[in-house]
Amino acid sequence: MKETGLRNETFGLGSFAFEGLASLRWNGGEAELYETAIRNGEGRVAAGGALTVTTGVHTGRSPRDKFVVRDALTEPSVWWDNNREMSRDHFDLLLADMLAHAKGRALEVQDLYGGADPDYRLPTRLFVEYAWHALFIRNLLIRPAAEELATFVPELTIIDLPSFKADPARHGTRTETVIACDFTRKIVLIGGTSYAGEMKKSVFTLLNFLLPPQGVMPMHCSANVGPAGDSALFFGLSGTGKTTLSADPARTLVGDDEHGWGDNGIFNFEGGCYAKTIRLSREAEPAIFSTTERFGTVLENVVLDPVTRVPDFDDGSLTENTRAAYPIHFIANASETGRAGHPKTIVMLTADAFGVMPPIARLSPAEAMYHFLSGYTAKVAGTEKGVTEPEATFSTCFGAPFMPRHPTEYGNLLRELIARHGADCWLVNTGWTGGKYGVGRRMPIKVTRTLLAAALDGSLKSAGFRTDPYFGFKVPTSVAGVEPHLLYPAKTWADKAAFDETARALVGMFRRNFEKFEGSVDADVRAAAPAVRIAA
Repeated sequence: MKETGLRNETFGLGSFAFEGLASLRWNGGEAELYETAIRNGEGRVAAGGALTVTTGVHTGRSPRDKFVVRDALTEPSVWWDNNREMSRDHFDLLLADMLAHAKGRALEVQDLYGGADPDYRLPTRLFVEYAWHALFIRNLLIRPAAEELATFVPELTIIDLPSFKADPARHGTRTETVIACDFTRKIVLIGGTSYAGEMKKSVFTLLNFLLPPQGVMPMHCSANVGPAGDSALFFGLSGTGKTTLSADPARTLVGDDEHGWGDNGIFNFEGGCYAKTIRLSREAEPAIFSTTERFGTVLENVVLDPVTRVPDFDDGSLTENTRAAYPIHFIANASETGRAGHPKTIVMLTADAFGVMPPIARLSPAEAMYHFLSGYTAKVAGTEKGVTEPEATFSTCFGAPFMPRHPTEYGNLLRELIARHGADCWLVNTGWTGGKYGVGRRMPIKVTRTLLAAALDGSLKSAGFRTDPYFGFKVPTSVAGVEPHLLYPAKTWADKAAFDETARALVGMFRRNFEKFEGSVDADVRAAAPAVRIAA
């Protein structure tokens, strides 16, 4: 077998019995990965220099095909209501079959870190089939210095072979697609999908399992820090604005998706960004747009003009989930360390497509835990097959698919950290106002940025506040630079009876969703539930 590249000569394949490989390239750089990807027909170069690829039938994650090995370690500690189990025997058979499938293939290896804090980082080795997958994960995780590669010893190993098809009868899977996680041996097996995001989310899943017992809170959030060292966290599901709102030219970007919060402050799990690009424009998001014109960026499922090869970010014919994966240093004001102090401000983002939530509300610690465990946003018509009306989505901790432990374990840890460090908490609606989706309009980004600026500099705390009659949290009554009626959602609707009916319906959805947590939280968190405080 031909091996090339920088590596730890004393810890090569380790315990992974790959046999008969055509070649193995260790820690290839951008230029050689481009060359291989183009030579193998994996992608094309866009006009600006980005590598464009398509992912086939899987244009997003496959959460129903993700499994965790059930064993002595995971039996008492994994939230099995949310995680599919796999037996040790099935996993071992799957591993053996994937190793056999790799024979005769040329694989890429990347040695990388998950976590910017040396006290908690997870050394990760990835064996991948596609050169563009190696470039993707090289962009998304943290690259060791060249001299570190000579002594690199992985704790987590990921094998990613899209051409491998699982056999449900033989491997205990649901389909031919599989993401299988062995937390005890720290191995992840990915097969039957070309969607590269499965790799980075597998690292996140392992960190979500490993860090809480160490007193570190793993979080699906973006983060930035101001000139005075005042860091902020932005929780939110896809499409709520995590990436856009944390990319603030006046603040330093720590990271756009996954972070930890421990004794040393906050730290990025990643070394890059994975931004949605559907309808991306240079005018609205110049920093992100500029990365799509850089050599080294990977554009997923973005359609190119057949002649000019200029990306058409308005074309969602392959998927609405078009993406750009780029190293964080492509953002001019990104942190060089991926670390910052304890957050002063915590923002929970929701895109309320029902149009009844205010643009911003202040949360007490109990309310913050309630909304963190709820993880509310809403899908809109056209984003998924079969969605024709706004549809509520509750993803606990703003990341249920990546939560191996029970949500209250994360919620209690977050609440403890908020109390210990005195962080201010806000709920921000980046969704609709003046009516539900299709009737109202999207909350103006200028309004959101104005409100966030006031929250981040602390001035919003001195505003006058009212109690929202449906959700119970405190809403400012006026903010300089914001049209007063926007702070009173009912005033933005022409049909006040329709507003009341819609708001009551959403309150009911919140309460029904939270029933599964009521026996696991304190009384003050239960009391933070929305409740209509006006007469019918």
